[in-house]
Amino acid sequence: MKIQQLRHFLFVVKEGGFRAAAERANRTQAALSASIKELEKTLGQRLFESGNKATLTSFGESCLPKIEQFLNTYQVLEDDLKAAAAGDKGKIRIASVPSLVTKLLPSVLVEYSKKYPDIEIVLIDDNAVGVANRLLAGEVDLALGNCTSMDQADIDFTPLISDPIGVVCLKSNVLNQLKSQSEKPQKRPQKKGLKWQQLVAQPFIYNGTCRLLENTPAEVLNRNARYTVENITSLFALLRNDLGITTLPKLAFPSNEPELVWLDLLEPALDRQIGIFKLTDKTISPPAQAFYELCIKYVQEHYPLSDMA
Repeated sequence: MKIQQLRHFLFVVKEGGFRAAAERANRTQAALSASIKELEKTLGQRLFESGNKATLTSFGESCLPKIEQFLNTYQVLEDDLKAAAAGDKGKIRIASVPSLVTKLLPSVLVEYSKKYPDIEIVLIDDNAVGVANRLLAGEVDLALGNCTSMDQADIDFTPLISDPIGVVCLKSNVLNQLKSQSEKPQKRPQKKGLKWQQLVAQPFIYNGTCRLLENTPAEVLNRNARYTVENITSLFALLRNDLGITTLPKLAFPSNEPELVWLDLLEPALDRQIGIFKLTDKTISPPAQAFYELCIKYVQEHYPLSDMA
C-alpha cells in the first residue's frame, strides 16, 4: 500500500469521478484507475461500486475517515520535517555569558524571532568556563563568550567583538578623580585612563573575569585580592558598599549604573575577544545554523563596541 494510492483514492472521492481525479493528480485516467485497483487488491476489498465508480462501497465508506486522518497526519509530519530542515521550526539551546544576555542577545533574538517565529529558544547564562563546558557536554547547540577559555581543538570559534577591560569603582573614589585629572588639556594629547600601579593601594575584589589579568604585570592584584566573588550581583553589592574595586569587561558594566563608574585601564591594555562558537565535529540543526549565521551578520552590522557600552 502506497501513499500515492491513498491520495488517488481521496481524489476520486473529492472530485466525484476518475476523470476529474486524474486531472487533479496529473495522471492519465488509466494510470489512476490502475492505482486504485492495486490498492483494492492489497486491501482485498472493492472501494468503489462497479456500476458507478464514484460511489463508495460500504467498505470504502469505512476506509474513508481512516485514510483522511492518516493522510492529514502524514501531511503535518511532512510539513514539520521540511520546516525543521529549512530552519523554520524546532528548538535551539544557547549558552551565553551574562553580559551578552543583557546587552547583545536581546536585539539579536528580536531579529531572529521575526524571521523564525516558530523556533523555541532555550537561553542559559553562565560564566565563560561554564559556557564552554555546557557546549562540550552537549547541553547546548551554540555558545557565546570569551575565547580565552576556548583552548579546545574541537571548538569552532568565530570572533564578534573586542571588549576592553577596565576598572570599576564608586564615582566618589579617588581613582575616578585621577582619571578626571588625566582628561585635562595637555600639550600632547594622551589616551585617558589608569595604570595598574594606581590600583595597588585599593582593596581589590576578584571576580571570574579577573583571570584576564593573569600573565600581565596587573596579576599582582589577583594575588592580593581581599575578596573573591563569582556572582555578578554580589560583586556589585560589594562595590556599592565601598568594599573595594575590581576590573570588568566593558560589556559587563551596566549602561545606567548610578553609583559606580567604569574607567579605562591603559597599562596593561587588555580586552577579551567575544564570539560565538560551536563544536567542530557536530553538525548543528538548521534552526541553530540559521541563528549562528544571523548572529554573526547582525552583530557585525549593528553592534560596534562603542554602541554596546
